[in-house]
Amino acid sequence: MATTKFQVEGGNSSARFTLKVHRGDGMALLGMNWRSGKPPRDFVGFSIEFREPGSDKFWPLLNSLGFPGQRTKFSDPPIDSTKAPIQKFRWVHFPGNAEKKGEFTYRVTPCFMDAGGTLSRGEPQTASIALMRETLPGKLNVAFTRGFVSSQAFVRRFAPDAKVSTLLPTKDKAGLEFTPTHKNAEAAHTWMGFEARSAIRELLDEAIANKKAQVRVIAFELNLPEILTRLAKLGARLKVIFDDSKDKGDPGEPESKSAARLKSAGTTSIVRQHMDSLQHHKSIAVRGPGIHKVLYGSTNLTWRGFYVQSNNAVVVNSKKAVDDYFNAFEDYFTAADADAFRASKAPATFFPLGIPGLDAKVGFSPHGKTNGLLEAVGKDIGLAKSCVLFSLAFLGQTTKGPIGPALGKQLESTKVFTLGIADARVKEENLGVTVLSPDNKRRVVRSSALTQNVPAPFATEPSGLTSTGLGTRMHHKFVVLDFDRADARVYFGSYNFSEPADGKNGENLLLVKDRTVATTYMIEAVRLYDHYRLRSLREDAKDKGKKVLELALPPTKASQKPWWQKHWDDPNRKRERELFA
Repeated sequence: MATTKFQVEGGNSSARFTLKVHRGDGMALLGMNWRSGKPPRDFVGFSIEFREPGSDKFWPLLNSLGFPGQRTKFSDPPIDSTKAPIQKFRWVHFPGNAEKKGEFTYRVTPCFMDAGGTLSRGEPQTASIALMRETLPGKLNVAFTRGFVSSQAFVRRFAPDAKVSTLLPTKDKAGLEFTPTHKNAEAAHTWMGFEARSAIRELLDEAIANKKAQVRVIAFELNLPEILTRLAKLGARLKVIFDDSKDKGDPGEPESKSAARLKSAGTTSIVRQHMDSLQHHKSIAVRGPGIHKVLYGSTNLTWRGFYVQSNNAVVVNSKKAVDDYFNAFEDYFTAADADAFRASKAPATFFPLGIPGLDAKVGFSPHGKTNGLLEAVGKDIGLAKSCVLFSLAFLGQTTKGPIGPALGKQLESTKVFTLGIADARVKEENLGVTVLSPDNKRRVVRSSALTQNVPAPFATEPSGLTSTGLGTRMHHKFVVLDFDRADARVYFGSYNFSEPADGKNGENLLLVKDRTVATTYMIEAVRLYDHYRLRSLREDAKDKGKKVLELALPPTKASQKPWWQKHWDDPNRKRERELFA
């Protein structure tokens, strides 16, 4: 069994398929491929089981779909994949105790069905991998929100008890005064916020406990009491910049209320600004004895940022990175306007993060005309050799710059595997998600579509929450290039990969060249793509209008194709099998 820090492979040469397990943030992606030729026509999928560290028991993953008659309505329990195999060649798994130290072992078994409907099992593959919490222990940790308010998992755990409005405020402006009434609110928020919530809270708790630590915060939005309460405990040790674009400077806005409360708690250094357009950072830095950490990413300090949207938060552990951030913060803090910031040192270049053994750097916007980063990112996307995977909020803004065209060319490529999701602007409600697939097709999932025409055995899911003002659910800003190659790299931050992000807004953009980090983001891109691709309900045109979605039985006639045939006939699906397995 070959083992690396970011992936492991099954070592059973007798098995008829290969297995590769990729390590992510609290999750793992399993990729399977037939070893040679094609599967037999009676192959009906893979059963997947896992064993936690220190345990001798394997638990089967559950399938929401069953063979005809197995699961016809949502109230029917999900089925063990040993009885209802998974008919895909990749799968993303969230173990309930991913933070456990030690290795998780996955056992994947091919399943076959005879003419009488009896299942049999072939030779399995097993592989073990550590899914510890930190991405690069002691150096850098990538954390994600769950972003799955609209999901069967959320409905099963929390929605039957009450409406989403018992967990989230009905208006952004009411966030600081909102108190959840859901009976399992803390459990729901822990699940929804996932590791990003815990990483941000723990960073602030660590700063509070270290009485000599200084804290710097730049917040585009802030309406979460659990964050504001922590910031208030820092008193004069805190300096903060709040965005005041558009109406955010009004006294009734959450950012204005937050600034007032922090002043009353003893925070003496608060600035309101918006550069030329927005002060769009979502960043926190802590510097003191024994602690040098800075938080970057896409997660706004809001109910929506933590509990509705798909977001990432990255904690960098490096004295140099923190010192550079503190210097950039002062350049923002003292800048009279965007031109004054452009004339400072901060936007001049990419700054190395100073993490031993890691090629990583960060840039601060707004840039001037001679030191912008957007063109270089677009060029790098065009240089990708094997794959481009992305989740990009506000992709529509990139049509005026190099990023949209660069992604468009890669989506058209027959050599580079490209997929991703972006937010969509739909006329009826101005909200949705665009699914961009390797066949260069765009499918829009409207927020309202999640509450209409939901086929059994799925339940109606919460919509995009337009009535609550909590809106867009996809808020990531990252692009992964060539995760499977030695030159794997990922771009991420608060930066929307647009001309305003590069030249007008206060932003951060990070570039990390590392296979572990790139693989972590790759899995996030794939799991969100799969989530919304399913919700487009167009996996196969003949599935439209089906009352019950079911697993495919083996073909009974020579003219019928097995479920897996499309993974050999379609060149994009063929590339997909080979890339992940």
